[in-house]
This record gives sequence, structure tokens and C-alpha cells, in this order.
Amino acid sequence: MKSSNIGGQAVMEGIMMRHGDVYSVAVRKPDKEIEIKVEDYKSIIKNKKILSLPIIRGVFNFIDSLVVGTKCLMYSATFFEEEEDYLKRKNLQGEEKEKEEAKKEKEDKVLMTLTVCFSVVFSIALFMVLPYLIASLLHRVGATETIVTIAEAVVRILLFLFYMVLISKMEDIQRVFMYHGAEHKCINCVEHGLPLTVENVMKSSRFHKRCGTSFLFFVIIVSIIFFIGFFAVVPVKAMWLRIVIRILLVPAIAGISYEFIRLAGSSDNSAVAFLSKPGLALQKLTTKEPTPDMTEVAIAAVEAVFDWKDYLRKNFPETEIPEEP
Repeated sequence: MKSSNIGGQAVMEGIMMRHGDVYSVAVRKPDKEIEIKVEDYKSIIKNKKILSLPIIRGVFNFIDSLVVGTKCLMYSATFFEEEEDYLKRKNLQGEEKEKEEAKKEKEDKVLMTLTVCFSVVFSIALFMVLPYLIASLLHRVGATETIVTIAEAVVRILLFLFYMVLISKMEDIQRVFMYHGAEHKCINCVEHGLPLTVENVMKSSRFHKRCGTSFLFFVIIVSIIFFIGFFAVVPVKAMWLRIVIRILLVPAIAGISYEFIRLAGSSDNSAVAFLSKPGLALQKLTTKEPTPDMTEVAIAAVEAVFDWKDYLRKNFPETEIPEEP
């Protein structure tokens, strides 16, 4: 399977799709029309040599994805704001409208920065620090540091699974997960040599090895391996220092996890496929079967940034591509 290098995420009643240095956001508005916005993808790091370095590129790609993802989510939410606020902004004219838009843009940047910072801090606290604090309670019954580290690994996996199950039960999130499924189905449809039609997308798989859910799973697994290995070689007794080390190792863990997901998305190797299975299994929680109208939104997002017909001609020359209507 030839990777298309398309990636994206679900937003509120829509999809964000990225290909190369451009990304699109397609949203099904309350009036049922599809709104599409296309923008350049700007990394926080401008030096392309740095972005080509293994592991290091994973760290910055993760941050970039978090920033762009938050921005797209906030954009999609504007279509569903209070009707009074929407009409107020819509009816503004001239200089007054420009001032209101500039004010909103400034507020959005502040909110986005706070959201990204909170997301990073919350994730590290919940999945990196809290498991150790819980496991360290075993010291009270005389457990060794090795036993505590192993118990920490178990607690981290259980916390992650509990978190996934919990959010998957939320009604609003379930619609987002349906769009998430539509995103995966579009990518799988193209990468398996099928024309991008609603019918073909609907019958494609909603599971994909490059998914962010799989990435998070590998972050958990790699962190367990890192922590057990590191503290076996470098014994550290002070609790505060063990917590600091865990936080400092997060970028390396994210970078290595990114490299594996990148490999998994473009490899048919049996070992890679086997290691990808737990992440794919977790996608049963974070993706749901979409409706045909959700699939239309996903197709619109893909077509805004990716020439899937050209991709099929180059990689699947035997595929019959439908003519333009």
C-alpha cells in the first residue's frame, strides 16, 4: 500500500485534512451546506532541515498538529455559536466589522494558546505524573523501586484505557468520532486504489495505522519502556527528581512514537502490522461508522487539498477513474 501522506482530524460537524504544506477544514453548517476553508500549513519551526531529523521532527510535528487542530476546532465551533452573537457579527459593516473581527481574532489566539498549554500540561500530569504518584504508594508496604516502576506501567495503561472508554460514552463526542471514522475511511479508500465516492468510502475501513489514537497508545508503551530502562540504569531515589525526569523524557518519547506511526502508515511488514494491532483495536472506541452526509464532508475536505485522481493514476493505473460530470 502506497501512503498518500494525507492526515487529519475530526472537528465539530466536520473534518480537517492536511496534505503537504496546506490543510482544509470542511464543516456541515446548520443550514446543511458544506463550508470549506483552505490555508497554508505553517510550522512553528521554519528550518526544514530540523523538520527532517528523525525523532526531533516528531516532537515539532506533534506540537504543530496540536496547534492547527485546536485552531480548526475553534473555527468549526463558530458555525454553532449562539444565534444572537452570529447575527450581531453578520450585520456589522465597514470599520466596525473590521474592528470586531480583529478583536475576535486576538481573543481566539489567546484562547488557542491557553487551550494548547492546558492540553499539554493535563496530558503530562494525567498520564506521566499521576501513575507514578499512585504506584509510589507501594513504598509504604516496602516495595522496591523496580516494583513501583512496573506498577506505574500498569496504572498508566489502565488510566489511558479508562479515559478512552469514558470520553467515548459522551454523546457530543460520539458525533466527532463518527467524523473521525469518515476521515479514516476516505484515506483508506484512496490508499486502496478506489475512486473517492460516497459508496466506496462507506465500505472502506474506519481503522488506520497512522491514527492519533495509535500514536497516543505508542506514547504510553514507549514511556513504559523508557522509564523502566532508564531507572534500572540510573537509580534515582528522590521522588521529585523522578517526576522531573519523566517530564523531561516526554519529547523523546513523543519523537520515537511518531517515527513508529510514520513507519506503520507506509509499511506492510508483518512485524509492524502486529505491533499496530493494539492501536487499531483502540480505534474501536475513538471512531464510529459515519453517515453518508458525514462522508460527503470528508470527501470535500480531501478534494480541497489532495488530487486523489492523480494519486490513483500514478499508483493504481488499473483503476478506472470516473469522468467529471
